[in-house]
Amino acid sequence: MPSRRRLLHAVAAATLLPAPNLVARGANPRVLRFVPQADLSVLDPLVTTAYVVRNHALMIYDTLYGLDGSLRPSPQMVGQHLVEEAGLRWTFRLREGLLFHDGEPVRARDCVASIRRWSRRDPLGQLLAARTEDMTATDDRSFVIRLSRPFPPMLDALGKLASPICAIMPERLALTEPSRSVTEVVGSGPFQFRADEWVAGSRAVYERFAGYRPRADGTPDWTAGPKVAHFDRVEWHTIPDPATAAAALLRGEVDWVERPDFDLLPRLRRSPELVIETTPQLGSVSICRLNHLHPPFDNPAIRRAVLSAVKQADFMNAVAGTAHGAWQDGVGIWPPGGPLETDAGMEAIVGPRDIARARENLRQAGYRGERVVSLVSTDFPTGKAAGEVGADLFRRLGLNLDIIATDWATVVQRRASREPVERGGWSCFYTGFAALDMLNPGVHQLVRGGGDRAWFGWPSIPRMEELASAWIDAAEITAQRAIAAEMQRLAFAEVPYIPLGQYFLPTAYRRSLLGVLPGPPVFWNVHR
Repeated sequence: MPSRRRLLHAVAAATLLPAPNLVARGANPRVLRFVPQADLSVLDPLVTTAYVVRNHALMIYDTLYGLDGSLRPSPQMVGQHLVEEAGLRWTFRLREGLLFHDGEPVRARDCVASIRRWSRRDPLGQLLAARTEDMTATDDRSFVIRLSRPFPPMLDALGKLASPICAIMPERLALTEPSRSVTEVVGSGPFQFRADEWVAGSRAVYERFAGYRPRADGTPDWTAGPKVAHFDRVEWHTIPDPATAAAALLRGEVDWVERPDFDLLPRLRRSPELVIETTPQLGSVSICRLNHLHPPFDNPAIRRAVLSAVKQADFMNAVAGTAHGAWQDGVGIWPPGGPLETDAGMEAIVGPRDIARARENLRQAGYRGERVVSLVSTDFPTGKAAGEVGADLFRRLGLNLDIIATDWATVVQRRASREPVERGGWSCFYTGFAALDMLNPGVHQLVRGGGDRAWFGWPSIPRMEELASAWIDAAEITAQRAIAAEMQRLAFAEVPYIPLGQYFLPTAYRRSLLGVLPGPPVFWNVHR
Protein backbone atom coordinates (compact mmCIF):
# COMPACT_ATOMS: atom_id res chain seq x y z
CA MET A 1 0.00 0.00 0.00
CA PRO A 2 1.47 3.39 -0.94
CA SER A 3 2.66 5.61 1.89
CA ARG A 4 0.01 8.19 1.04
CA ARG A 5 -2.74 5.62 1.57
CA ARG A 6 -1.23 4.36 4.85
CA LEU A 7 -1.09 7.92 6.13
CA LEU A 8 -4.67 8.71 5.23
CA HIS A 9 -5.93 5.47 6.76
CA ALA A 10 -4.13 6.38 9.97
CA VAL A 11 -5.63 9.85 9.98
CA ALA A 12 -9.10 8.56 9.25
CA ALA A 13 -8.88 6.04 12.08
CA ALA A 14 -7.93 8.77 14.51
CA THR A 15 -9.45 12.19 15.05
CA LEU A 16 -9.48 14.15 11.81
CA LEU A 17 -7.42 17.29 11.72
CA PRO A 18 -8.98 20.64 12.62
CA ALA A 19 -9.75 22.98 9.73
CA PRO A 20 -8.06 26.36 10.15
CA ASN A 21 -9.38 29.79 9.22
CA LEU A 22 -12.89 28.74 8.29
CA VAL A 23 -16.21 30.31 9.27
CA ALA A 24 -17.53 28.83 12.47
CA ARG A 25 -20.47 26.45 12.54
CA GLY A 26 -23.81 28.20 12.70
CA ALA A 27 -22.73 31.06 10.45
CA ASN A 28 -25.04 32.88 8.01
CA PRO A 29 -27.43 30.29 6.54
CA ARG A 30 -27.55 32.33 3.30
CA VAL A 31 -23.87 31.55 2.70
CA LEU A 32 -22.74 28.27 1.13
CA ARG A 33 -19.16 27.17 1.91
CA PHE A 34 -17.58 24.89 -0.67
CA VAL A 35 -14.19 23.16 -0.96
CA PRO A 36 -13.21 22.87 -4.65
CA GLN A 37 -11.10 20.04 -6.00
CA ALA A 38 -8.15 22.42 -6.46
CA ASP A 39 -7.22 26.05 -5.98
CA LEU A 40 -8.66 28.61 -8.39
CA SER A 41 -5.55 30.27 -9.81
CA VAL A 42 -6.85 31.19 -13.28
CA LEU A 43 -10.07 33.12 -13.94
CA ASP A 44 -10.44 33.04 -17.73
CA PRO A 45 -12.27 29.86 -18.89
CA LEU A 46 -10.43 29.84 -22.23
CA VAL A 47 -6.87 30.03 -20.90
CA THR A 48 -7.03 26.59 -19.27
CA THR A 49 -9.29 23.54 -19.37
CA ALA A 50 -8.93 22.83 -15.62
CA TYR A 51 -12.30 21.79 -14.21
CA VAL A 52 -11.99 24.15 -11.27
CA VAL A 53 -11.92 27.03 -13.78
CA ARG A 54 -14.82 25.54 -15.77
CA ASN A 55 -16.87 25.28 -12.56
CA HIS A 56 -15.98 28.89 -11.68
CA ALA A 57 -17.08 29.96 -15.17
CA LEU A 58 -20.44 28.18 -14.88
CA MET A 59 -21.31 30.42 -11.93
CA ILE A 60 -20.44 33.68 -13.65
CA TYR A 61 -21.06 33.21 -17.35
CA ASP A 62 -24.26 32.08 -18.97
CA THR A 63 -24.26 29.97 -22.12
CA LEU A 64 -26.48 30.07 -25.17
CA TYR A 65 -27.62 26.51 -24.55
CA GLY A 66 -27.58 24.23 -21.52
CA LEU A 67 -27.03 20.49 -21.32
CA ASP A 68 -29.23 18.13 -19.33
CA GLY A 69 -28.42 14.79 -17.73
CA SER A 70 -29.35 12.97 -20.94
CA LEU A 71 -26.82 15.10 -22.86
CA ARG A 72 -29.55 16.95 -24.73
CA PRO A 73 -28.96 20.66 -25.43
CA SER A 74 -31.78 23.05 -24.61
CA PRO A 75 -32.04 26.85 -24.94
CA GLN A 76 -30.59 28.87 -22.08
CA MET A 77 -29.80 32.45 -23.20
CA VAL A 78 -31.42 31.80 -26.58
CA GLY A 79 -35.16 32.34 -26.88
CA GLN A 80 -35.49 30.62 -30.24
CA HIS A 81 -33.45 29.56 -33.24
CA LEU A 82 -34.19 28.87 -36.89
CA VAL A 83 -32.33 26.52 -39.27
CA GLU A 84 -32.63 27.21 -42.99
CA GLU A 85 -30.99 26.44 -46.33
CA ALA A 86 -30.43 22.74 -45.61
CA GLY A 87 -28.54 23.48 -42.42
CA LEU A 88 -26.28 26.21 -43.84
CA ARG A 89 -27.97 29.18 -42.15
CA TRP A 90 -28.65 29.35 -38.40
CA THR A 91 -30.46 32.32 -36.86
CA PHE A 92 -30.44 32.77 -33.08
CA ARG A 93 -32.56 35.22 -31.09
CA LEU A 94 -31.77 35.98 -27.45
CA ARG A 95 -34.47 36.03 -24.82
CA GLU A 96 -35.39 39.36 -23.29
CA GLY A 97 -33.93 40.87 -20.12
CA LEU A 98 -30.38 39.48 -20.24
CA LEU A 99 -27.93 41.70 -18.34
CA PHE A 100 -24.20 41.60 -17.73
CA HIS A 101 -22.93 42.12 -14.20
CA ASP A 102 -21.76 45.63 -15.14
CA GLY A 103 -25.38 46.59 -15.90
CA GLU A 104 -25.06 46.53 -19.70
CA PRO A 105 -27.58 44.48 -21.70
CA VAL A 106 -26.36 41.34 -23.42
CA ARG A 107 -26.33 42.02 -27.13
CA ALA A 108 -25.99 39.76 -30.13
CA ARG A 109 -22.58 41.22 -30.97
CA ASP A 110 -21.34 40.07 -27.54
CA CYS A 111 -22.36 36.53 -28.47
CA VAL A 112 -20.66 36.72 -31.87
CA ALA A 113 -17.39 37.92 -30.34
CA SER A 114 -17.58 35.29 -27.58
CA ILE A 115 -18.20 32.43 -30.03
CA ARG A 116 -15.29 33.56 -32.20
CA ARG A 117 -12.90 33.68 -29.24
CA TRP A 118 -14.06 30.31 -27.91
CA SER A 119 -13.87 28.61 -31.32
CA ARG A 120 -10.15 29.36 -31.56
CA ARG A 121 -9.46 27.30 -28.41
CA ASP A 122 -12.08 24.56 -28.32
CA PRO A 123 -11.68 21.44 -30.53
CA LEU A 124 -15.38 21.30 -31.41
CA GLY A 125 -15.37 25.06 -31.90
CA GLN A 126 -12.42 24.70 -34.29
CA LEU A 127 -14.45 22.29 -36.41
CA LEU A 128 -17.32 24.80 -36.41
CA ALA A 129 -15.00 27.67 -37.34
CA ALA A 130 -13.62 25.68 -40.29
CA ARG A 131 -17.15 25.53 -41.73
CA THR A 132 -18.25 29.06 -40.85
CA GLU A 133 -18.41 31.50 -43.78
CA ASP A 134 -19.85 34.39 -41.81
CA MET A 135 -21.20 35.23 -38.36
CA THR A 136 -22.94 38.58 -37.85
CA ALA A 137 -25.30 40.34 -35.46
CA THR A 138 -28.40 41.46 -37.35
CA ASP A 139 -29.83 43.45 -34.44
CA ASP A 140 -29.29 43.71 -30.67
CA ARG A 141 -30.94 40.36 -29.98
CA SER A 142 -30.30 38.33 -33.16
CA PHE A 143 -27.26 36.88 -34.92
CA VAL A 144 -26.75 34.60 -37.91
CA ILE A 145 -24.15 31.91 -38.58
CA ARG A 146 -23.69 31.01 -42.26
CA LEU A 147 -21.90 27.73 -42.99
CA SER A 148 -20.09 26.30 -46.00
CA ARG A 149 -21.06 22.79 -44.94
CA PRO A 150 -23.69 21.58 -42.46
CA PHE A 151 -22.60 21.29 -38.85
CA PRO A 152 -25.06 18.92 -37.12
CA PRO A 153 -23.69 19.33 -33.54
CA MET A 154 -24.22 23.11 -33.55
CA LEU A 155 -26.35 23.19 -30.38
CA ASP A 156 -24.17 20.60 -28.63
CA ALA A 157 -21.16 22.81 -29.32
CA LEU A 158 -22.71 26.04 -28.05
CA GLY A 159 -23.98 24.29 -24.90
CA LYS A 160 -21.12 21.89 -24.21
CA LEU A 161 -19.97 21.21 -20.65
CA ALA A 162 -16.54 19.96 -21.63
CA SER A 163 -13.85 22.57 -21.03
CA PRO A 164 -13.68 25.14 -22.41
CA ILE A 165 -17.33 26.12 -22.37
CA CYS A 166 -18.67 28.75 -24.76
CA ALA A 167 -18.92 31.47 -22.09
CA ILE A 168 -20.69 34.63 -23.20
CA MET A 169 -18.92 37.83 -22.11
CA PRO A 170 -19.05 41.49 -23.20
CA GLU A 171 -17.64 42.13 -26.68
CA ARG A 172 -14.96 44.43 -25.23
CA LEU A 173 -13.56 41.45 -23.29
CA ALA A 174 -14.28 38.78 -25.90
CA LEU A 175 -12.02 40.63 -28.36
CA THR A 176 -9.07 39.65 -26.13
CA GLU A 177 -6.63 37.26 -27.79
CA PRO A 178 -7.69 33.82 -26.45
CA SER A 179 -4.15 32.97 -25.35
CA ARG A 180 -4.27 35.96 -22.95
CA SER A 181 -6.55 36.25 -19.93
CA VAL A 182 -9.34 38.77 -19.95
CA THR A 183 -8.69 41.72 -17.62
CA GLU A 184 -12.12 41.63 -15.95
CA VAL A 185 -14.50 38.89 -14.89
CA VAL A 186 -17.89 40.04 -16.21
CA GLY A 187 -20.60 37.59 -17.17
CA SER A 188 -24.38 37.44 -17.16
CA GLY A 189 -24.86 34.33 -15.03
CA PRO A 190 -26.63 33.89 -11.68
CA PHE A 191 -23.55 34.79 -9.60
CA GLN A 192 -20.99 37.56 -9.92
CA PHE A 193 -17.38 37.24 -8.91
CA ARG A 194 -16.00 39.35 -6.04
CA ALA A 195 -12.53 40.10 -7.38
CA ASP A 196 -11.77 42.21 -4.32
CA GLU A 197 -12.17 39.14 -2.07
CA TRP A 198 -10.29 36.65 -4.23
CA VAL A 199 -7.13 35.31 -2.57
CA ALA A 200 -5.31 32.78 -4.75
CA GLY A 201 -4.47 29.73 -2.69
CA SER A 202 -7.14 30.50 -0.11
CA ARG A 203 -10.56 31.80 -1.15
CA ALA A 204 -12.87 32.85 -3.97
CA VAL A 205 -16.22 34.56 -3.34
CA TYR A 206 -19.37 34.85 -5.46
CA GLU A 207 -22.53 36.85 -4.78
CA ARG A 208 -25.99 36.33 -6.19
CA PHE A 209 -26.61 38.66 -9.15
CA ALA A 210 -29.92 40.42 -8.50
CA GLY A 211 -30.24 41.31 -12.19
CA TYR A 212 -30.21 37.71 -13.39
CA ARG A 213 -33.46 36.53 -14.94
CA PRO A 214 -33.76 32.70 -14.98
CA ARG A 215 -35.67 30.94 -17.72
CA ALA A 216 -39.36 30.67 -16.96
CA ASP A 217 -39.64 27.20 -18.51
CA GLY A 218 -37.98 23.84 -18.08
CA THR A 219 -36.68 21.80 -15.15
CA PRO A 220 -33.25 22.35 -13.54
CA ASP A 221 -30.97 19.58 -14.76
CA TRP A 222 -27.22 20.07 -15.06
CA THR A 223 -26.94 23.40 -16.95
CA ALA A 224 -30.40 23.18 -18.54
CA GLY A 225 -33.57 24.77 -17.21
CA PRO A 226 -34.00 27.73 -14.83
CA LYS A 227 -30.94 28.72 -12.80
CA VAL A 228 -32.46 30.00 -9.57
CA ALA A 229 -29.86 31.09 -7.00
CA HIS A 230 -31.06 30.72 -3.40
CA PHE A 231 -27.80 31.61 -1.64
CA ASP A 232 -26.76 35.24 -1.39
CA ARG A 233 -23.10 34.29 -1.21
CA VAL A 234 -20.98 31.26 -2.15
CA GLU A 235 -17.47 30.95 -0.71
CA TRP A 236 -14.87 28.61 -2.12
CA HIS A 237 -12.27 27.63 0.49
CA THR A 238 -9.07 26.01 -0.75
CA ILE A 239 -8.03 23.20 1.63
CA PRO A 240 -5.19 21.21 0.05
CA ASP A 241 -5.07 18.52 2.74
CA PRO A 242 -7.88 15.95 2.23
CA ALA A 243 -8.11 15.04 5.92
CA THR A 244 -8.48 18.69 6.93
CA ALA A 245 -11.24 19.18 4.36
CA ALA A 246 -13.05 16.09 5.65
CA ALA A 247 -12.78 17.34 9.22
CA ALA A 248 -14.25 20.70 8.23
CA LEU A 249 -17.19 18.97 6.55
CA LEU A 250 -17.86 16.71 9.54
CA ARG A 251 -17.85 19.67 11.91
CA GLY A 252 -20.15 21.74 9.73
CA GLU A 253 -17.46 24.36 9.04
CA VAL A 254 -18.02 23.83 5.33
CA ASP A 255 -21.12 22.59 3.53
CA TRP A 256 -19.70 20.72 0.57
CA VAL A 257 -16.41 19.04 -0.37
CA GLU A 258 -16.25 18.48 -4.09
CA ARG A 259 -13.76 15.61 -4.12
CA PRO A 260 -13.21 13.86 -0.77
CA ASP A 261 -10.32 11.42 -0.80
CA PHE A 262 -11.29 7.80 -1.44
CA ASP A 263 -9.49 6.68 1.74
CA LEU A 264 -11.57 8.97 3.94
CA LEU A 265 -14.96 7.83 2.60
CA PRO A 266 -15.59 5.14 5.26
CA ARG A 267 -15.29 7.77 8.02
CA LEU A 268 -17.52 10.22 6.14
CA ARG A 269 -20.15 7.60 5.39
CA ARG A 270 -20.55 6.87 9.10
CA SER A 271 -21.88 10.38 9.70
CA PRO A 272 -25.69 10.66 9.48
CA GLU A 273 -25.28 14.37 8.71
CA LEU A 274 -23.56 13.82 5.38
CA VAL A 275 -24.60 12.72 1.90
CA ILE A 276 -22.00 10.88 -0.20
CA GLU A 277 -22.80 10.58 -3.88
CA THR A 278 -20.81 9.13 -6.76
CA THR A 279 -20.47 11.24 -9.86
CA PRO A 280 -22.80 9.68 -12.46
CA GLN A 281 -22.36 9.24 -16.17
CA LEU A 282 -19.37 6.98 -16.68
CA GLY A 283 -17.01 8.42 -14.06
CA SER A 284 -13.57 9.81 -14.91
CA VAL A 285 -10.48 8.61 -16.76
CA SER A 286 -6.97 9.04 -15.37
CA ILE A 287 -4.38 9.97 -17.99
CA CYS A 288 -0.70 10.74 -18.52
CA ARG A 289 -0.24 13.51 -21.08
CA LEU A 290 2.98 13.46 -23.09
CA ASN A 291 4.71 16.49 -24.59
CA HIS A 292 5.19 15.89 -28.32
CA LEU A 293 7.34 18.97 -28.88
CA HIS A 294 10.59 17.90 -27.22
CA PRO A 295 12.70 14.78 -26.55
CA PRO A 296 12.19 12.11 -25.57
CA PHE A 297 8.43 12.02 -26.22
CA ASP A 298 8.66 13.72 -29.60
CA ASN A 299 9.59 10.22 -30.80
CA PRO A 300 6.48 8.04 -31.41
CA ALA A 301 8.47 4.82 -30.97
CA ILE A 302 9.49 5.93 -27.48
CA ARG A 303 5.88 6.82 -26.68
CA ARG A 304 4.75 3.36 -27.82
CA ALA A 305 7.44 1.67 -25.75
CA VAL A 306 6.23 3.43 -22.59
CA LEU A 307 2.58 2.62 -23.39
CA SER A 308 3.48 -1.07 -23.74
CA ALA A 309 4.63 -1.18 -20.11
CA VAL A 310 1.59 0.50 -18.53
CA LYS A 311 -0.60 -1.74 -16.39
CA GLN A 312 -3.78 0.20 -15.70
CA ALA A 313 -4.72 -1.81 -12.61
CA ASP A 314 -1.55 -0.61 -10.85
CA PHE A 315 -2.57 3.00 -11.39
CA MET A 316 -6.21 2.46 -10.41
CA ASN A 317 -5.35 0.67 -7.16
CA ALA A 318 -3.36 3.74 -6.14
CA VAL A 319 -5.94 6.26 -7.40
CA ALA A 320 -9.16 4.71 -6.12
CA GLY A 321 -8.21 1.87 -3.76
CA THR A 322 -9.43 -1.70 -3.80
CA ALA A 323 -13.15 -1.18 -3.13
CA HIS A 324 -15.34 -3.14 -5.53
CA GLY A 325 -16.73 -0.98 -8.30
CA ALA A 326 -14.47 2.01 -7.60
CA TRP A 327 -12.55 1.59 -10.85
CA GLN A 328 -11.97 -0.50 -13.93
CA ASP A 329 -9.07 -1.15 -16.27
CA GLY A 330 -9.03 -2.13 -19.92
CA VAL A 331 -9.86 1.45 -20.86
CA GLY A 332 -9.10 2.68 -24.34
CA ILE A 333 -9.52 6.05 -26.02
CA TRP A 334 -13.33 5.95 -25.84
CA PRO A 335 -14.62 5.35 -22.29
CA PRO A 336 -16.36 2.11 -21.37
CA GLY A 337 -20.12 2.41 -21.60
CA GLY A 338 -19.95 5.24 -24.12
CA PRO A 339 -21.48 5.06 -27.60
CA LEU A 340 -18.10 4.79 -29.37
CA GLU A 341 -16.45 2.18 -27.13
CA THR A 342 -14.50 -0.25 -29.31
CA ASP A 343 -11.97 -3.05 -28.94
CA ALA A 344 -10.03 -1.86 -32.00
CA GLY A 345 -6.32 -1.91 -31.21
CA MET A 346 -6.93 -2.70 -27.53
CA GLU A 347 -4.05 -5.18 -27.46
CA ALA A 348 -1.93 -2.07 -26.85
CA ILE A 349 -3.69 -1.75 -23.46
CA VAL A 350 -4.61 -5.28 -22.42
CA GLY A 351 -1.74 -7.30 -23.93
CA PRO A 352 1.01 -8.86 -21.78
CA ARG A 353 3.28 -6.39 -19.97
CA ASP A 354 7.03 -6.98 -20.13
CA ILE A 355 9.32 -4.37 -18.56
CA ALA A 356 12.48 -5.92 -19.99
CA ARG A 357 11.06 -5.88 -23.49
CA ALA A 358 9.85 -2.30 -23.06
CA ARG A 359 13.35 -1.24 -21.94
CA GLU A 360 14.82 -2.86 -25.05
CA ASN A 361 12.20 -1.16 -27.24
CA LEU A 362 13.19 2.18 -25.70
CA ARG A 363 16.84 1.50 -26.53
CA GLN A 364 16.02 0.52 -30.10
CA ALA A 365 13.81 3.60 -30.46
CA GLY A 366 16.81 5.79 -29.72
CA TYR A 367 16.37 6.76 -26.08
CA ARG A 368 19.73 8.00 -24.82
CA GLY A 369 19.05 9.13 -21.31
CA GLU A 370 17.28 12.41 -22.10
CA ARG A 371 15.81 14.07 -19.02
CA VAL A 372 12.11 13.42 -18.43
CA VAL A 373 10.40 16.15 -16.37
CA SER A 374 7.18 14.85 -14.80
CA LEU A 375 4.76 17.35 -13.25
CA VAL A 376 2.95 15.81 -10.26
CA SER A 377 0.37 17.73 -8.24
CA THR A 378 0.66 17.44 -4.47
CA ASP A 379 -2.85 18.72 -3.68
CA PHE A 380 -4.80 16.74 -6.30
CA PRO A 381 -5.05 13.25 -4.74
CA THR A 382 -5.92 11.26 -7.86
CA GLY A 383 -3.24 12.99 -9.93
CA LYS A 384 -0.69 12.60 -7.14
CA ALA A 385 -1.38 8.88 -6.82
CA ALA A 386 -1.12 8.33 -10.58
CA GLY A 387 2.09 10.35 -10.68
CA GLU A 388 3.67 8.23 -7.98
CA VAL A 389 2.90 4.99 -9.82
CA GLY A 390 4.09 6.54 -13.07
CA ALA A 391 7.37 7.58 -11.44
CA ASP A 392 8.01 4.02 -10.29
CA LEU A 393 7.27 2.68 -13.77
CA PHE A 394 9.46 5.26 -15.52
CA ARG A 395 12.39 4.43 -13.24
CA ARG A 396 12.00 0.71 -13.90
CA LEU A 397 12.06 1.51 -17.61
CA GLY A 398 15.36 3.33 -17.13
CA LEU A 399 14.10 6.81 -17.94
CA ASN A 400 16.12 9.72 -16.55
CA LEU A 401 13.27 11.01 -14.40
CA ASP A 402 13.01 14.39 -12.71
CA ILE A 403 9.81 14.83 -10.68
CA ILE A 404 8.48 18.34 -10.13
CA ALA A 405 6.07 17.95 -7.20
CA THR A 406 3.96 21.07 -6.76
CA ASP A 407 0.38 22.24 -6.28
CA TRP A 408 -2.14 21.79 -9.09
CA ALA A 409 -2.36 25.52 -9.76
CA THR A 410 1.36 25.55 -10.61
CA VAL A 411 0.97 22.47 -12.82
CA VAL A 412 -1.81 24.26 -14.71
CA GLN A 413 0.46 27.24 -15.30
CA ARG A 414 3.61 25.30 -16.18
CA ARG A 415 1.93 22.89 -18.60
CA ALA A 416 1.22 25.88 -20.87
CA SER A 417 4.97 26.28 -21.49
CA ARG A 418 6.23 25.07 -24.86
CA GLU A 419 9.87 25.48 -23.85
CA PRO A 420 12.25 22.49 -23.59
CA VAL A 421 12.81 21.05 -20.13
CA GLU A 422 16.11 22.91 -19.64
CA ARG A 423 14.18 26.19 -19.98
CA GLY A 424 11.30 25.39 -17.64
CA GLY A 425 9.30 23.06 -19.85
CA TRP A 426 7.93 19.61 -19.11
CA SER A 427 7.72 16.08 -20.51
CA CYS A 428 4.53 14.69 -18.99
CA PHE A 429 1.87 15.34 -16.36
CA TYR A 430 -1.03 13.45 -14.80
CA THR A 431 -4.65 14.47 -14.57
CA GLY A 432 -8.18 13.12 -14.95
CA PHE A 433 -10.95 13.83 -17.43
CA ALA A 434 -14.66 13.28 -16.96
CA ALA A 435 -15.64 10.45 -19.29
CA LEU A 436 -18.40 12.72 -20.60
CA ASP A 437 -15.65 14.91 -22.04
CA MET A 438 -14.26 11.94 -23.99
CA LEU A 439 -17.42 10.52 -25.55
CA ASN A 440 -16.79 11.63 -29.13
CA PRO A 441 -14.18 13.37 -31.32
CA GLY A 442 -15.91 16.71 -30.91
CA VAL A 443 -15.30 16.99 -27.18
CA HIS A 444 -12.33 14.63 -26.71
CA GLN A 445 -9.44 17.10 -26.64
CA LEU A 446 -6.80 14.52 -25.70
CA VAL A 447 -7.12 12.46 -28.86
CA ARG A 448 -7.06 15.38 -31.28
CA GLY A 449 -3.92 16.17 -33.28
CA GLY A 450 -4.12 19.81 -34.29
CA GLY A 451 -0.50 20.72 -33.47
CA ASP A 452 -0.31 24.32 -32.25
CA ARG A 453 -4.11 24.33 -31.79
CA ALA A 454 -4.16 21.07 -29.85
CA TRP A 455 -4.40 20.68 -26.07
CA PHE A 456 -1.24 20.92 -23.95
CA GLY A 457 1.31 18.50 -25.37
CA TRP A 458 0.48 19.73 -28.89
CA PRO A 459 0.45 16.48 -30.90
CA SER A 460 0.39 16.98 -34.65
CA ILE A 461 -1.58 14.12 -36.22
CA PRO A 462 -3.20 15.36 -39.46
CA ARG A 463 -5.01 12.10 -40.10
CA MET A 464 -6.68 12.37 -36.69
CA GLU A 465 -8.06 15.78 -37.64
CA GLU A 466 -9.38 14.39 -40.92
CA LEU A 467 -11.16 11.63 -39.04
CA ALA A 468 -12.66 14.08 -36.53
CA SER A 469 -14.11 16.11 -39.40
CA ALA A 470 -15.42 12.93 -41.03
CA TRP A 471 -17.14 12.00 -37.77
CA ILE A 472 -19.02 15.33 -37.85
CA ASP A 473 -20.39 14.44 -41.28
CA ALA A 474 -21.25 10.82 -40.48
CA ALA A 475 -25.02 10.60 -40.17
CA GLU A 476 -25.35 7.02 -38.93
CA ILE A 477 -23.98 5.59 -35.69
CA THR A 478 -22.45 2.65 -37.60
CA ALA A 479 -20.30 5.04 -39.64
CA GLN A 480 -19.42 7.03 -36.52
CA ARG A 481 -18.27 3.87 -34.75
CA ALA A 482 -16.11 2.84 -37.71
CA ILE A 483 -14.40 6.23 -37.63
CA ALA A 484 -13.94 5.98 -33.86
CA ALA A 485 -12.33 2.56 -34.25
CA GLU A 486 -9.82 3.95 -36.75
CA MET A 487 -9.11 6.88 -34.43
CA GLN A 488 -8.39 4.52 -31.54
CA ARG A 489 -5.98 2.42 -33.61
CA LEU A 490 -4.25 5.60 -34.75
CA ALA A 491 -4.08 6.90 -31.16
CA PHE A 492 -2.30 3.75 -29.99
CA ALA A 493 0.21 4.20 -32.80
CA GLU A 494 0.80 7.92 -32.19
CA VAL A 495 0.14 7.96 -28.40
CA PRO A 496 -1.09 11.54 -27.81
CA TYR A 497 -1.67 10.42 -24.20
CA ILE A 498 -1.74 7.27 -22.09
CA PRO A 499 -5.09 6.18 -20.59
CA LEU A 500 -4.55 4.84 -17.07
CA GLY A 501 -8.02 3.54 -16.20
CA GLN A 502 -11.51 4.68 -15.24
CA TYR A 503 -12.62 5.60 -11.72
CA PHE A 504 -15.79 6.90 -10.11
CA LEU A 505 -15.51 10.08 -8.08
CA PRO A 506 -17.49 10.79 -4.91
CA THR A 507 -18.75 14.15 -3.73
CA ALA A 508 -19.81 14.88 -0.13
CA TYR A 509 -22.11 17.54 1.33
CA ARG A 510 -24.12 18.29 4.45
CA ARG A 511 -27.56 16.69 4.52
CA SER A 512 -29.02 20.13 5.20
CA LEU A 513 -28.28 21.07 1.58
CA LEU A 514 -31.22 20.33 -0.67
CA GLY A 515 -31.56 20.55 -4.44
CA VAL A 516 -27.96 19.59 -5.26
CA LEU A 517 -28.06 18.74 -8.97
CA PRO A 518 -26.19 15.77 -10.48
CA GLY A 519 -23.29 16.42 -12.80
CA PRO A 520 -20.63 19.10 -12.27
CA PRO A 521 -20.97 21.22 -9.11
CA VAL A 522 -23.39 24.06 -9.80
CA PHE A 523 -24.78 26.41 -7.18
CA TRP A 524 -28.22 27.30 -8.47
CA ASN A 525 -31.23 25.26 -7.27
CA VAL A 526 -29.32 24.45 -4.04
CA HIS A 527 -30.90 25.59 -0.77
CA ARG A 528 -31.09 24.66 2.90
